[in-house]
Amino acid sequence: MVRFPHPRLSQLFSALQAETLPQEELARRLAVSTRTVRSDIGTLNELLNEHGAQFVLERGEGYRLAIDDAERFEQLSQAEAPSRRRPRTGAERVRGLLWRFLTADYSLKLQDIADEWFVNRSVLQSDMAAVRDWLTRYQLAIETRPHHGMKLLGRESAIRVCLTELLCLLARDAPEHPLLAMAELDDDLAAAKAVLADALQSSPLRLTDEGMDFLSRYGTIACMRLRQGYPLDDFDCDEPGPDARHLARRLAALLRQRGGAALAKSEEAFLAIHIAARSTCPPQAGAINADDAEALVRYLLDYIKTHYNYDLRHDPRLAEDLVTHVKTMITRVRYQINLPNPVLADIKEHYAMAYDITLAAVSSWARHSPYRINEDEIGYLVLHIGVGLERHYQIGFIYRPQALLVCDSGTSTLRMLEAMLHRRFPQIGIAGALSRQEYEALPAVNADFVISTARLEEKNRPVLTASPFPSDYQLEQLARMVQPDRSRCAMLERYFQPAHFMRLDQPIGQDELFHRLCGQLQREGYVGPDYCPSVIEREAILGTMLGDGIALPHSLGLLAGKTAVYTVLAPQGVDWGDGNTARVIFLLAISKDDYEEAMVIYDLFVSLMRERASARLLACRDFSSFKQVAMDCLARRQGTSG
Repeated sequence: MVRFPHPRLSQLFSALQAETLPQEELARRLAVSTRTVRSDIGTLNELLNEHGAQFVLERGEGYRLAIDDAERFEQLSQAEAPSRRRPRTGAERVRGLLWRFLTADYSLKLQDIADEWFVNRSVLQSDMAAVRDWLTRYQLAIETRPHHGMKLLGRESAIRVCLTELLCLLARDAPEHPLLAMAELDDDLAAAKAVLADALQSSPLRLTDEGMDFLSRYGTIACMRLRQGYPLDDFDCDEPGPDARHLARRLAALLRQRGGAALAKSEEAFLAIHIAARSTCPPQAGAINADDAEALVRYLLDYIKTHYNYDLRHDPRLAEDLVTHVKTMITRVRYQINLPNPVLADIKEHYAMAYDITLAAVSSWARHSPYRINEDEIGYLVLHIGVGLERHYQIGFIYRPQALLVCDSGTSTLRMLEAMLHRRFPQIGIAGALSRQEYEALPAVNADFVISTARLEEKNRPVLTASPFPSDYQLEQLARMVQPDRSRCAMLERYFQPAHFMRLDQPIGQDELFHRLCGQLQREGYVGPDYCPSVIEREAILGTMLGDGIALPHSLGLLAGKTAVYTVLAPQGVDWGDGNTARVIFLLAISKDDYEEAMVIYDLFVSLMRERASARLLACRDFSSFKQVAMDCLARRQGTSG
């Protein structure tokens, strides 16, 4: 058995077992330098030397695993699996504790778990803060009783959903985790997938891959809980519609068979609501009121027209996509069904302005509604609205190569991928968009190449696997097919000025900083008196930290008369709330006339964050040195994407 001296080596080992990767991509994934990657590869090769394998570098491709003795390496793989049962990292301990508390029939003592995992009890006590935060999202709590231990309290429906989402997370981030390989769960999962796949063939409803995975894994958890004597009898809802009820009835029959217990009506109702909440086609009339969805869409689009002067109200494609999404969103919000958004951070990064526009519109709507839309749901709305903004207000592109998109994660992800391609590579033409099943049924591909969010077998055209928010490595691969020609340096010259540059070597509070910067911009005629209060209000709704100590404060609307960016370097840091400290601050004053160009400004901030440029920026003593660092980061970015 190989014992890795550092968790990063284990991550590197796992990544390179799956695919061949260049050192630049490995450095990005592990958040280290390429020099560290080379050093880690050397350490791994020393450890693997006696196990019949080595990582070798192939020019133009990257590092790949070369196995010289398959028998010895297979023994290593088999020996390594049991070692994963004992959590090594903080994240693994938190997930292990969650599973223990969610499935325990009795009170647990941290000391017993600490002895089993060979860790100090104080370490687990520290991990319990993250465990409690996780459980709070599901209205679950842990009660501590002296001399007895700790016991989970909460509704059975919440426990099941929490367990299901924990399994979904493990399947995505740690597919070899032993919890996923439990024999009973494996058998139940295969049966649930088969039932859903069969029922969906004759149903107008469609489920995303994430929706299918959740419902299948929920089936395994429900069977497990029923066998353990925990029925679901605490859930009530309105009629979810006949299509969702039909699927729920099929899955409930499986639970009855494999769970070995009679089912209460609430079991089928709970399944139906979750099916309705995760479908990509709107269910038939029932619990979801179509007027609610259409009214919300009208409100959002009217708000954007009134406050941002972008008229998306006459885009039938956008309206249809939004209404379809909002109908299922209302069901989720009504029944407190959490739909995690795995690309929320990327949405904030790549659709930063669209995110602010949507956040402002939803915040205004929430004042007149009983519903409260969480950040994950707002992120999904941003995808639709951001694509609509790009479709109508971005410069057109030159048609050259044709790309076929393959995506089976829902309409919003597809639209996001389309918009990303138009923005990064405007000369690409979209020949069509298919699901994975539709692609596999094709005899041949007519487009020049295929871009897919999932791994596919090539037919007669090359296939590039890319996420909706591609990494630098994926962009580099795509750039080999298509050479973009976009310059962002002109935006730096136009909107960043020496008069709007400040280095603060003394402590300052956030409000004081805002009033100081906004006051100067107001005196110079860039903004009006309503700008500063709006900046403070926007920050109160949700913080504007981007990452790496970089913050992007701005108003709720496009309130500036003229566009400017005020740059502040604060080596001592500014308290940004929620435990965050901002050291590089860009106050954005953006006018309605400059929205398209302002989107390009965000590429600079993304470049600075990805280059981890905060330390270099904080060393700048004047505007000239700041500009040089910014230009250097943009040059690197353009080199990567073009």
